Amino acid sequence: MHIQIKLFALLREIAGTDTVALEVPEAANAGQALHKLSQQHPALQPYLENVRLALKMDFVDAAAHLEEGDELHLIPPVSGGM
Repeated sequence: MHIQIKLFALLREIAGTDTVALEVPEAANAGQALHKLSQQHPALQPYLENVRLALKMDFVDAAAHLEEGDELHLIPPVSGGM
């Protein structure tokens, strides 16, 4: 099945794009999608352990079930301030 991975901030810069199309097995979960993403973009791998995952406007964990056409958003940690 086909899904989209949306990348933000540093992840987008490393990958050189804000969207990655992935084909994952039926009944795949978010963790499996992250694994496949790290195979296609190895430079992202060190950062994927600390990202927040969002699916259908909710934060989810790696066990979240994916469906055809889903967009999985990867949100890296935010730092800074005054």
